Amino acid sequence: MRAQRYLIASFVLLFSVARIAAAETGHDAWLRNAPLSREGLAALGMPVPGSVVVADSGGLVLHTAANELADAVARMTGKRPAIQAALPAGGAFIVCTLAEARRKWPHAAPASIGTDGFWLGAVQAGSGRVIVIAGDGARGAVYGAFALERAMSLGADLTTLNRTETPASPQRWVNEWDNLDGSIERGYGGRSVFFNDNRVLQDLTKAKDYARLLASIGVNACVVNSVNTNPLVMTDAFLPELGRLSQVFRPWGIRMALAVDFSMPTTIGGLDTFDPLAPAVVDFWKSRVDAVYRAVPDLGGFVLKADSEGRLGPSAYGRTHADAANVIARALRPHGGVFFYRGFVYDHHMDWRDLKNDRARAAWDNFHGLDGQFDDNVILQIKYGPIDFQAREPVSPLFGALKKTNQAVELQITQEYTGQQRHVCFLVPMWKEVLDFDLQSDGPGTPVSQIVSGRTFRRPAGGFVGVSNVGDSPTWLGADLAMANLYGFGRLAWNPSLTAQQIADEWTRLTFGHDPKVVETISSILLESWPAYEHYTGPLGAQTLTDITGPHYGPGIESSERNGWGQWHRADEQGIGMDRTIATGTGFIGQYSPPVAAVYESLATCPDELLLFMHHVPYTHRLHSGETVIQHIYDRHYLGAEQAAGFVARWRTLSGLIDAERYNEVLDRFEFQAGHAIVWRDAVNNWFARTSGIADRKGRVGNEPGRVEVEAMTLTGFAPRPVTPWETASKGVSVACQVSSGCAAQYDYRGAAGTVDIAVAYFDQSDGASKYRLMIGAREVGRWVANRDLPHVESNGHTATRTTFRGVRLAPGDLLRLEATPDANEPAPLDYIEIVPVAP
Repeated sequence: MRAQRYLIASFVLLFSVARIAAAETGHDAWLRNAPLSREGLAALGMPVPGSVVVADSGGLVLHTAANELADAVARMTGKRPAIQAALPAGGAFIVCTLAEARRKWPHAAPASIGTDGFWLGAVQAGSGRVIVIAGDGARGAVYGAFALERAMSLGADLTTLNRTETPASPQRWVNEWDNLDGSIERGYGGRSVFFNDNRVLQDLTKAKDYARLLASIGVNACVVNSVNTNPLVMTDAFLPELGRLSQVFRPWGIRMALAVDFSMPTTIGGLDTFDPLAPAVVDFWKSRVDAVYRAVPDLGGFVLKADSEGRLGPSAYGRTHADAANVIARALRPHGGVFFYRGFVYDHHMDWRDLKNDRARAAWDNFHGLDGQFDDNVILQIKYGPIDFQAREPVSPLFGALKKTNQAVELQITQEYTGQQRHVCFLVPMWKEVLDFDLQSDGPGTPVSQIVSGRTFRRPAGGFVGVSNVGDSPTWLGADLAMANLYGFGRLAWNPSLTAQQIADEWTRLTFGHDPKVVETISSILLESWPAYEHYTGPLGAQTLTDITGPHYGPGIESSERNGWGQWHRADEQGIGMDRTIATGTGFIGQYSPPVAAVYESLATCPDELLLFMHHVPYTHRLHSGETVIQHIYDRHYLGAEQAAGFVARWRTLSGLIDAERYNEVLDRFEFQAGHAIVWRDAVNNWFARTSGIADRKGRVGNEPGRVEVEAMTLTGFAPRPVTPWETASKGVSVACQVSSGCAAQYDYRGAAGTVDIAVAYFDQSDGASKYRLMIGAREVGRWVANRDLPHVESNGHTATRTTFRGVRLAPGDLLRLEATPDANEPAPLDYIEIVPVAP
C-alpha cells in the first residue's frame, strides 16, 4: 500500500486527467489492443478482414489462435470478425499450419520455418486479399496471431506482409517461485495466481490470463511452483489438482512444468535413501514421473535445485550432479520431458577469513568436470553471473566451458536485488550485455546467446529461463513499468538480436500508446533506469551493497562481510574489492578463456565497471577515467540519486497524456524511488567516508544543506533511538514516539523567504500504519499514512523513505510542526526534514 497524501493539488490532478483518459488497471499489460485511430487504420493499407478462417478439425490450440485474433481485432476496430471454416469471397484472416498453407499457396508460403515458427503473408485469393497466419504447428500459429496483433497495433502495412520468424532457442521457460500455501518467494506482486492453502485455486481466471500473456511473448513452458519445493506437489492426492491447473496453459500451447525436490524418495516415497544410483530410487522416479504424466500428459518436465542453500542433493551420498540429473531425466525421456538442473550450487558456510575462498568459482568448479556426462534431455540452468542476480556481475564463465552439455541462461525478471519493483529498473540492457558477451570459447564469435541456443556447440536443447514470480496484483508484478522486464524477457528469448531500444519502444507503444512524447519519455526512462540504479546502489562491480542476510532490498553495506554467504567485497580502511586474479587471488579469472582472462587479469585492461569484482585496490587507485575509486563512489551515488529525481520530473510532463490511474500510480512509485535513492546515496557514501577516512572532494558527503535532524528539533513525546545499521539513518539516529496518542517535533525556520520543497524522512515499518501531518503554523501542508508494503519490522535501510511536499511558501519565523501518531508496533519513527529552495 502506498503512503497516502491528501493535498488539494492531487485532487485537481486526478480530476483533470480523468477527463482525458479512461482509467486502466494494468491487467491487460501490453495486450491492450487499443482502438486504432483513423491514421492507424489507414496505415494497415487495406480494409480489416471481417472473418477469421480456421478449419473445424484444427484442434484446440489452432482455434485458440483464431479466437485470440478475432478478439484483438474487435478491440482495435470495434467489430469482431466471424470465426468460420470456409473461405469467404472477400478478404479474410486465415489461421492454419504451414503444411496447409503450402498446399493452398505453394509459391507464396515458405518451404519450412522451424519448430514453433510462423509465417505471416498477404496473399491474393480470388477477388480478395487474405492474411495468412501459418504456424510450423498449432503453437506456432498462436505465436503468429500475437505477432500479427502486435504488427497491427504498431501500424504495419498488411498489404506487403511477408514475414517468417523462428525462435532462436527451443526452450523458453519461466519459473514461478510460488509456494503451495499461496505465498511467493521473492515475489513482489501479491499472492499466487495458482495456489492457496496447499490447493490449486478454484478460480483460475487470473492464471488463464497469465498463460495468454506468456504465449504472446513466445514462452512455451511455465514451472508453477518454487524451486524450494514442497514435496506435496508430487503426491497422488495432489496430482488431480495439477491436472486441473494444466488446463489453463494447454489452449495456448504452453506446457506446464514442476520443480521437484531431490529427497522426495524419502519424504513421499517411503524409502530410506535418495541415493540416485540406488535401484529403489530409480524405480521411485520412474513410477512418480509416470503418475504425473497420467495427470498431465503434456507436462514439459522438471527443474531441480540441489546441494544449494540447504536443499539436499547428491553430495549426501558422494554422487555427482550428473548422477542426480540423469536418474530423473531418464524417467522423463519416454514422455518427451526435459530436465533443468540448476547450476546455482555453492557452499554458504565458507570461511570468510580464507582469502582463497570464492563463491564466484562455485558453478565452474562443480560442473566443468562433468561436461559430457549429462543425458541429452538434461539442460544445465546457469545464472547469468557467478554470484546471484546482482545489478552488475561478469558473465558466468561456465557458459563457455561446457561444450558437451545443454545450457540455459537463467535471468531474473522479478527484481530481487534491483529494487523489488519499488524501483524502476529495466533489465533488458543488462541482459543484452550478458547475451552479447563473447566468451571466445572457440575463438571470437561465441556470444552467450548463441551458446545457450545450442548453436555454438551443436547441442539438441537449450534456451532461456526467466524467474518471473507474478502475483495477483492488478499489474501482475506489482508495478506497471516492471512489466517491461517480463515483456523484454520473452522478446529476447525469442530473438536475442533485438536491441534494448527496440524492446523499450515496442513495449511502451503497446502499453501506453503512440503519443510521441509518451513514447520518448517512457522509453528513455526505461533505458536509463538500470545505470541509475547501479549508480546509487553499488560501485564498480562491488555488487549491490544491500542487506544480503535480510530482504535483499535496502542498503546494508557490511551485511555481506564476515559470514559464509560469499558475497564479500573485502572493504576495509585501506581499499575495496575481491582479488580474483590468477596471480595473487582466488583464480576465478582463470575460469575464462585465455583472451577474456587476459583482459580481466590486468588492471590496465580490466573494465572499470568490473574492477572491484576482479581486483582489490586502494581507494586512491585511479580508474581509466582518471578519477580515484573513492571519489567515483561519491560522485556516482550523487549522480544516481539525481537521475532518480529526474525520473519524477520527466514523468510529470506526461500528465494528461496517460490515464489517471496509471499516471498517478507510476508517479507515486517514482517519488518513492527518488526518496529511497537518497537513502541509498547517503548510506553508501557515509559508510565509505567513515571507513576510508577520505573526504568527498566536492564537500557533499555528510554535509546536506537544508537538512534538519528531527532529534535536534523541539520534541514532545519523541525519544531518540539509534538505527542499525547506522548508515541507514542520518547521523545514525531516529526518533520514536513514546505516546500512543501522538507526538510532535517543531522547528523554527530561520532561512530566506521563498518557495521550497520540504522532504520528510521517516521509517515505514511493516508492523503498523503510523499517521503523520506537516503543519506550518496553523496551515496544514499535508498528511499521510505510512502503510507501504516495505519488507521489515524495524527502522533501517529497508523501511527508510521520504515524502516530499512541493511548492511550499516559507518565511523567516515560520514554525514547522511534524505531528505523528504511532500504530500497532510502529512508533511513528522520524529521521529528518530537508528544505530545498525551488529555483525561480
